[in-house]
Amino acid sequence: MNREKKKRKYGVFPILVAASLVFAGCSTATTSQNEPVKNAPEPAAQKEIAFNPPKLEDAPKGELGEAIQLGYKMVTDTKATVPQNVGNNLSCVSCHADGGMSKIASPLVGVTAVHPQYRDREGKVITMEDRINECFKRSMNGKPLEAGSKEMTAMIAYLTYISEGIPTGADIPWRGKSKISLEGITPDKTNGEKLYKQSCLACHGADGSGTGPTSGPAVWGKNSFNDGAGLARISQMTGYIQRNMPKAEMGGIKPGELSKQQAADLAAYLLAQERPEFAGKKNDWPKGNKPKDVKY
Repeated sequence: MNREKKKRKYGVFPILVAASLVFAGCSTATTSQNEPVKNAPEPAAQKEIAFNPPKLEDAPKGELGEAIQLGYKMVTDTKATVPQNVGNNLSCVSCHADGGMSKIASPLVGVTAVHPQYRDREGKVITMEDRINECFKRSMNGKPLEAGSKEMTAMIAYLTYISEGIPTGADIPWRGKSKISLEGITPDKTNGEKLYKQSCLACHGADGSGTGPTSGPAVWGKNSFNDGAGLARISQMTGYIQRNMPKAEMGGIKPGELSKQQAADLAAYLLAQERPEFAGKKNDWPKGNKPKDVKY
């Protein structure tokens, strides 16, 4: 049995820390004022991190494996698994496709390696548990998971499993790709409405209520995310639309063909529609630095 199999047998998922420490030698000789001081060698560059999450079928057996499987089910069929915590008709995979293992659709691979982290929106250092519950309260327009519960433990187990091998605190190249600048772009929601009817209506419905959490999530209305969610910001919605929509050719537009302008127009139209209000938004950005595209 190799070392990796042993780790999985005993449920150990270490987050490997890749760090090179270079020590410059200290000279005891007196340095002349005219003698150039040698600079310490540059630290070794971080090796590019590969996007290679483990397969679910390779998860360990036993109680840990059961927790990982439950976490996967919570991500892929959230409302059916924890209906008491979901207040709309979305699942985690409505945004994080393929159980969070799609490289382009807001991947969750590596997320446990960057938490705890400081966030301006909360104005404090938050844990992985905090981040999960922010999604439940905002994107799912629901209620947080109970700390220490079977469900919270399962979510952490699953996210840790798919983040296996990602160094703690690493600069993960596939994270944050939906956050784009709209400098030089003036969103046109009238054109956005035209594009929506042309290429989005078939999946997301004429009233924005969608056809299902995975086939076409609700993009506005009571069954969509609330105004405190990250996608309620036009910069993030624009980036997500441009990278991920449409899934197949719709109305003459093929996947990957939307320009930033078209994506911004669509985002402006979607975000101009009614959606649930997040009661806790008054507490956001308590120390300032609120982004300009936050409506509230």
